[in-house]
Order: sequence, then structure tokens, then C-alpha cells
Amino acid sequence: MEHLSISDHQHGPSPPGLMQQPPQHPGGSGPQSMMHPGLGRPPQPQQLPAQMFTTAAQLLDLTDKKLMISLRDGRKLIGILRSWDQFANLVLQSTKERIFVPPVLSEKEPTGVFADIDRGTFLVRGENVLLLGEIDLDKDDEAPPGYQLADLKMVEKLARERKKEEKVKEKKKTKMLGKEGFEGENLGEMPLI
Repeated sequence: MEHLSISDHQHGPSPPGLMQQPPQHPGGSGPQSMMHPGLGRPPQPQQLPAQMFTTAAQLLDLTDKKLMISLRDGRKLIGILRSWDQFANLVLQSTKERIFVPPVLSEKEPTGVFADIDRGTFLVRGENVLLLGEIDLDKDDEAPPGYQLADLKMVEKLARERKKEEKVKEKKKTKMLGKEGFEGENLGEMPLI
């Protein structure tokens, strides 16, 4: 049996089934420099799996559909997605902001209330979107389970009151955690008295 080195193989006869590689020139140009070393064929572009596409590309299926969007500040928007860009900035048409006031758990028959505010055409910055989903048009006219439609002014007033209550609870909780040595996200900004 013949013992060949790599340099002998490149210039000598090829074993059956292997393509002979022409010698590579340093800093080469032409087809030799674009080939995989030792494989004898140019590199193939890699196919990306579907989950690797950006969120913005996945919005293609939702274009011209009615969506509910939950924003990072807690607001809920309902509208028809008309346009978007590579940063997932969204343009909604016929947009309504839906205000929810959850039910009080201490009541025997807890029922929440909600109301809609017309917002028209709405531009949402992509980084502010927390969650979005398509609305089932067959159930669109029904109230969400556990909620009933109410007067806008009453719902806004209830929402403000609940927000104040939540802020007071959060301050007490943060203060207690601070006394125990825990540091929260906003604890450094809040004076502990």
C-alpha cells in the first residue's frame, strides 16, 4: 500500500470517488478560493429555521386582522393592523382603548366592568408591545367573560381609584421589603421614612 502525504495527494492520482482539488494559491482569487477546503464544492447558504425569523416578519399573517394589543404600561388597544416595519412598530386603524376594572374579590358575585375609548388611527412603538393576539370576530360583540360594559366616565373613575390603591399597597410593600434588606427596582429612588 502506498503512503501519501497531503501534498502528494493534491498532486498525485485521486482515489476513486474523490474529486481532485487544484492547488490553492495564497490570497487566491477565482473559484478555488470560494471552495470548502477538502470538500471540492462551494459553501452552501444555510437555511434558517422558521423560529429564527424576527417578530416583525411574523406580523405578515396578522396584517389586516383585528388584534388586541397589551402595552407595557398596562393599556389594552383593539384595532385593525394596517402596517408595520422591521422594528415591529404598528399602525392600527379604527383603534379603541379598552379600560378594564377587575372585579372586587370580596363581593359575592364579582363582575368587572370595562369601557372603550375611540382612538382612531394609532401608531404603537414596537418596544412598548407586551403581547398581541388576533380577535375572534365571531365573539367580538360579546363582553369578555366576567366583565360587563359600563359608562366610560364611571369606569375611568373606578380605574383611577384602583390605581391609587395599588400605588399605596406597592409603597407599603416596598417599604417593608426595604426594612428587611431587599432592594427593589425603584427602592433607591424612594425615601424610606
